[in-house]
Amino acid sequence: MSDGSAGLSRPEMTGGVVELRVHGVSGASAAHVLDLRQTAQVAGDRNGGFYRPRPLCEDTAGVRGVTLEAYRWGDLPSGTVARTLALVFLLPFMLANLAIWMRPADPGSAPLVKSLCRVLALTVTALYVLAIASVALDLIAWKCPTSPRCLAGRSWLSWLGGQPVGLRLALLAVLPVTAIGLIWRISNRPGRTFDAFHAPEKAVSDRPLGTVGQWDAEPLVGRLRSIHVATAFATLDLVLLLARTGAGASVVTVALVIVTGAVLVACVALLCTPSIIDRGAADRRLDGVTRALRTIAIILTVVVVTHVLASPARWHEQGTLPGYDATLTWLFVTQTTLLAILGVVLLWRRDRRAGVTPLFGLGALVIMAVAVSLGVAYSAELVHRTADFLDRDLPTGEGIANISPPAYTWAIYGFVRAVLITLIVALLIILFSRRGRYRAAAAIVALDYPDPPPETEPRLRQVRQAIARARFTEKLVPLAVVYSCLAGLGTATTAFGLLELFPSDLINRNTRVPADVVTFGIAFGSWVIAAIILSLIIAGVFAYRSIPFRRHVGVLWDLGTFWPRAAHPFAPPCYAERAVPELARRITYLVTQGNAVLLTGHSHGSVLLAATVLQLPPEVGSRVALLTHGSPLRRLYGRIFPAYVDDAALREIGGRIGWRWVNLWRDTDGLGGWIFSAHRPGERATVDGPPASVDRRLRDPSDVVTPPGDSVPPPIQGHGPDESDESFAAAARELVQRLVGPADPPGTAT
Repeated sequence: MSDGSAGLSRPEMTGGVVELRVHGVSGASAAHVLDLRQTAQVAGDRNGGFYRPRPLCEDTAGVRGVTLEAYRWGDLPSGTVARTLALVFLLPFMLANLAIWMRPADPGSAPLVKSLCRVLALTVTALYVLAIASVALDLIAWKCPTSPRCLAGRSWLSWLGGQPVGLRLALLAVLPVTAIGLIWRISNRPGRTFDAFHAPEKAVSDRPLGTVGQWDAEPLVGRLRSIHVATAFATLDLVLLLARTGAGASVVTVALVIVTGAVLVACVALLCTPSIIDRGAADRRLDGVTRALRTIAIILTVVVVTHVLASPARWHEQGTLPGYDATLTWLFVTQTTLLAILGVVLLWRRDRRAGVTPLFGLGALVIMAVAVSLGVAYSAELVHRTADFLDRDLPTGEGIANISPPAYTWAIYGFVRAVLITLIVALLIILFSRRGRYRAAAAIVALDYPDPPPETEPRLRQVRQAIARARFTEKLVPLAVVYSCLAGLGTATTAFGLLELFPSDLINRNTRVPADVVTFGIAFGSWVIAAIILSLIIAGVFAYRSIPFRRHVGVLWDLGTFWPRAAHPFAPPCYAERAVPELARRITYLVTQGNAVLLTGHSHGSVLLAATVLQLPPEVGSRVALLTHGSPLRRLYGRIFPAYVDDAALREIGGRIGWRWVNLWRDTDGLGGWIFSAHRPGERATVDGPPASVDRRLRDPSDVVTPPGDSVPPPIQGHGPDESDESFAAAARELVQRLVGPADPPGTAT
């Protein structure tokens, strides 16, 4: 591992023990992970405390005689501010890609679920193109030149006035073409940075989790990229050709429509054949087919733009761009239908054993519905904000915005309705679950702190609140399902756009709610969407700038970008393609140099290490121990990704390292938890054999009584890292002893 200084190196330690620490989503600095800060707090809290200088010696930061080393991966998912902001706008693509990894554990459902997820991801790309086409072709090229208010005082637009319609459409088609090229470039460029990182040898585990990072995803990503680019250009071609047929279709136009439809059908057909599209890197026969399809779509776009520019037929210059409303609405209808089919498949193939079905078996549906809903919201907001700008903020119902596609208005209405109802349901869940969560928290506190002094009651109340909040994580499961159903229903209501009805018209016709109230609510909802997008941007900036803030908002991002691009090629690149092979290579090197290796992973770092252990050869795993803390392996990944993180995979991880594995968890942690057994100190484990010794539950805080010489009681750690905690040091010492000497019985829980 390079220390970042040119020309400087140090000899590697041989014949000892190396503790390799991997941080979690906080993106902590190397010095923080190694606990090598120059000062240490000895009393007080973060608002007012006492500090002492620390000896600048490695042995004082870990187990004596053990070499400390840190792997820092925090910048792989985020990086620069510019890249972080770009990833915010790629969020629908990332979520669409994430859904394919959330399929059920039943291998028989994999082909159909994969196909549905990939086709739905393709519709998100089409929606992206339609939104840009609406701005460039419908609003600017079609409507604005006929509106004196839109052109007045805008020299960059006024030149469009009086120009032929074909010329305007051909020139403004450059904008969606540029947008397609930009997203193509963004998706193609980052993947090459990880090409040099491959595991030292083929994976020795047949568990699906072991393939993450080992699997060469670039051939699949290249095929998906070609298909999505071809679909993007074909979608643009369809918009232009349908506009051309508004006043009658010529033979050439019909022929071009047929070719465009054939390209789209071919793209969908390829995605519906997982056995072909998922072929490995050695089988590159399909690559030429997908590249040829992409080339045909690009050439077809040139022909279509030329046809639009040169066709002598008159244009029907009224209302919205001919054919656009129907195309957009049918896309929404298609998305709704596919979501419904996906839900039926997931429910039919779910694991029917009681208590083992995560997210009711609907994990892939939930996240895909959120991806589609967010993509629809992004698109609708872009079109509405652009229309308002061109209208110079005329009152709603006037100007260009008055003849915008009703499907976008229905989309905003559906999105805001889903958000509001979900918030109401969340509030109800909080209220109705509060008593049960606090009752459970009170029982835990009573066991942890028997016979506390009366003056500790305020601190005990804080601990109960922390435990009750941490237990709310499980309550998010039904909430996610509720939102996904509402989001799907919101997308379905856009079908009213085919009848050229707006929400205000339909609601006013069937209720006593005034149309103006509904119109105001939709306008307000549009600003809510804008605020959400702005919040995501601000969160992206602060997540890069602030480590504590990244710890809160980075969970979803690190979870989403951990998985390779298997459904949507425009999703952010997978950092596990570098991190896991890099860790495997480093661990293998350290072991071949005669060292034993203690792996310690906090939060998402434990997931990286779990995937890494499955890639280690047996001779390397026999010299490795694992210490996890704040681990979401069972609590989150086991629920969300049942096909990849299950009991069999977790047991294989333990077996590969001779069950030299300790997992530290706290009741105050809202993300991490137990791996095999949730037993407390003094209780019997719920599993037998070696897994029973893995989990060690930590009392948090360590005490509620203020220590002598201090002014505040010990802090509540929650999901925070444990490197400075004595229980962490004790577990590390135990594992080091088991690495270098005969296997000792596991230590008692702290």
